[in-house]
Amino acid sequence: MAERKIILTGDRPTGRLHLGHYVGSLMRRVEMQNSGEYDQINILIADDQALTDNADNPGKIRDNIIQVVLDYLSVGIDPAKSTICVQSALPALHALTFYYLNLVTTARLSRNPTVKAEIQMRGFEDEGLPAGFFTYPVSQAADITAFNANIVPVGEDQLPMIEQTREIVEKFNRIYGETLVLPKAVIPENEVQRRLPGVDGNAKMSKSLGNGIYLSDTAATVKKLVNGKMFTDPQHLRIEDQGHLEGNVVFTYLDAFCKQEHFAAYLPDYACLDEMKAHYQRGGLGDGTCKKFLINVLNELMDPIRESRAKWEADIDTVYDIIKDGTARARGITDETLEKVRSAMRIDYFKDRSIIQEWEKLL
Repeated sequence: MAERKIILTGDRPTGRLHLGHYVGSLMRRVEMQNSGEYDQINILIADDQALTDNADNPGKIRDNIIQVVLDYLSVGIDPAKSTICVQSALPALHALTFYYLNLVTTARLSRNPTVKAEIQMRGFEDEGLPAGFFTYPVSQAADITAFNANIVPVGEDQLPMIEQTREIVEKFNRIYGETLVLPKAVIPENEVQRRLPGVDGNAKMSKSLGNGIYLSDTAATVKKLVNGKMFTDPQHLRIEDQGHLEGNVVFTYLDAFCKQEHFAAYLPDYACLDEMKAHYQRGGLGDGTCKKFLINVLNELMDPIRESRAKWEADIDTVYDIIKDGTARARGITDETLEKVRSAMRIDYFKDRSIIQEWEKLL
């Protein structure tokens, strides 16, 4: 029998989702969901993991759960095809994390490149590292294995986390017998989409830097961000100057979002992006024209998302039921995995009374 194709993906609810999330994961999730190729698609709102570096501000996490779900629904995540669930409401994940912690050394966790980068970015090197944040990769391994996921769509920066999950799975199966499913990471094929920079050229979009374009942003906000903050070519001072594409965020975004049909609609002087790039490089094409074109491209993408979001915002009761029902389905799946793990470890003492015979022989 063919192996079932089960997907687990998700996001930390620390803020609304932006275009980096869209090209890096959301767009691919919708494609996979609608392909009919997968047996199960689970989308986890990782609120527990968000608390590892926001423990002093739980309200931020609580408020952003609804923002993230609205973003999911507005881009086309269909609750009839994909299960949207909340991490903290799945007790099996907590138990699995504890069991897996015994299979990982602190030395191995400290070598995880993703964790090291996040520690540096959040300034934990100076103020001390929360233990929950340090064990973040183990929690992620619990999430993946609890759903029996063998396909995990991630950004390139998350590959070390999946590798650590695979190590935990292999070690568990070696000690306790074949129980857990070995996952495989899937990253975006388009290199630009793997890590979309902020509008200012910073490698990471973030609310604190004010450099992200969010899926819920208005057309006016998009225009303001592109015209006011988007990095181009500092050497391209006059229209006639030769322009450079490397590090030019306008063209990075066009690589990620532009389609050939956009030229006929918004910039008919060019047949395709390659023609536009060539003109910019030889001189004679201004940054203002490039930015105006990009604004049109982005708003064509985002207008249907904004319209869909407004409809869901007007029906929060239904959104609540989607999250509640999805979490109930997920609890059934994850509880079953926990039972298998406890059985493999032989710590399911009260499943039946067979342990009495073992104790009697022992005594």
